[in-house]
Amino acid sequence: MAEKKGFICDLHLHSRFSRACSKDLNLENLEKWARIKGIDVLGTGDFSHDEWLTELKEDLEDREGIFYTKTGFRFILSWEVSLIYTQDRGRKVHLIVLAPSFEVVDKINSYLDGKGRRDYDGRPIFKISCEQFTKDLKEISDAIEIIPAHIWTPWFAVFGSMSGFDSLKEAFGSQADKIHAIETGISSTPEMNLRLKGLQDKTILSFSDAHSFWPWRLGREATIFPRADSYKDIIDAIRKNEIIGTIEVNPAYGKYHYDGHRACDFSSSPVKTKELNGICPKCNKPLVIGVDNRIFELQNFDSGKEFENKVVHEVLPLHEIISVVVGVGVNSKKVWGEYDKIIENFENEFNVLLYAEKEELIKSIPEKIVDLILKNREGKIDVKPGYDGVYGEIDFDGKG
Repeated sequence: MAEKKGFICDLHLHSRFSRACSKDLNLENLEKWARIKGIDVLGTGDFSHDEWLTELKEDLEDREGIFYTKTGFRFILSWEVSLIYTQDRGRKVHLIVLAPSFEVVDKINSYLDGKGRRDYDGRPIFKISCEQFTKDLKEISDAIEIIPAHIWTPWFAVFGSMSGFDSLKEAFGSQADKIHAIETGISSTPEMNLRLKGLQDKTILSFSDAHSFWPWRLGREATIFPRADSYKDIIDAIRKNEIIGTIEVNPAYGKYHYDGHRACDFSSSPVKTKELNGICPKCNKPLVIGVDNRIFELQNFDSGKEFENKVVHEVLPLHEIISVVVGVGVNSKKVWGEYDKIIENFENEFNVLLYAEKEELIKSIPEKIVDLILKNREGKIDVKPGYDGVYGEIDFDGKG
C-alpha cells in the first residue's frame, strides 16, 4: 500500500440541528463514519446552536484547540453562517467559521445575539455584510478563521451567479486581506479557481459540506494538512498556504456545474447557454447559471496556474463505483454488502480509493470493481454534469 502523508480533514459539515440534515447526525455517528471513510479530523459544524454546543462541551476535551472524543477522535470547532443582506442588490453568502476554543465560541454567540436569532437552525441567517461580519469577528479574536464556502454555487456563495460578487475585494471591502482561503465546492476544482488572479494568493481548500454521515457524502471532498495536533497547526497551514493538497470529486458530479433548469429537465454547457442567450428553450425563462459558466465569465487566464506542486486526488465515492458495477442505488443492500466486505479488508475507504496497490485490491475485490476503482483514481470516469440542484451521473460505457 502506498504511504499516506498528512492528515485528511473535512472541516465543513452540519449537525442534526441544521435544516435538511440527517436527524441521526451526532458525534458518535460522525466519528464512526469518519473512521470508516479514513478521515483524521472533522469540523463540529453548527457551534452557534446551543443544544449542539452543550453536547460538544460535555463530550469533547480541548487539547490546544483540537477537541477529542473519549476514544481519541479529533474535531475542530466549526460553523457555517448565512449572510443575507443588500449591497447594491440582494446578496446571499455562506461563510465557514473556525474557532480556537469554547471561550471564543461563546463570545461569537454573544455577538450574534445582538444581531438576531440563532436558536432555530444550525446555520442561521443574519443581515450582516461580509465586510462587517469579518471585522466584528476579528475583533473578538484574530485566531478566528473565516473561509468563503462553496464559493461558486449560484444561490448562496460569494461568487454565485444569482446573488454573489465579482471579487473578494467587492465582497469583503476593507477586510479582504483577512480572507486567507476559499472553499472550492463540489462543482469546481483548485485548477478552475486558480484561473482568477484574485484567488492566486489564497489557499485553496476542499470540504464536503456534508448533511449526513454516510460515506458518499462525508469526506467526499477534503483537505490534507501536514500537521493536526493543534488548532495552530491547522490555521498556520491555511494562512501560509502549506497544505499538502486536496481530495476532490469530478466537478461535473456537483449539483451546479452546468447551467440549466431542474423543473424543465434541461441542462447546457456555457457554450450552449451563450447560443441560447441564457434562455431555457422549454420555458423561455432565464437559465440558472452554473459554476463552469461563472468561472468562464470571471477568469483572467485560460487555465489555472499550477497548484504549487500540491497533491490533488480527484475521486468519486466508493459507493458510487460499486453502484455502477452492480447496477443498483448507492444505499441498496447489495452495494452495502460489497462495501462492508471491502472495508473489512482495507480498514477505510480512502485506503481503497487512494493508496492500495492493484495487486492488493484484486485479492479480495471483484475484478470489475477493481477496474473502476483504478479508472476512478486515474480520473478516467466520465460524468454527465449536474445542474440546478441535480447531481451529476457517472456515464459508464455511455450508459449513464
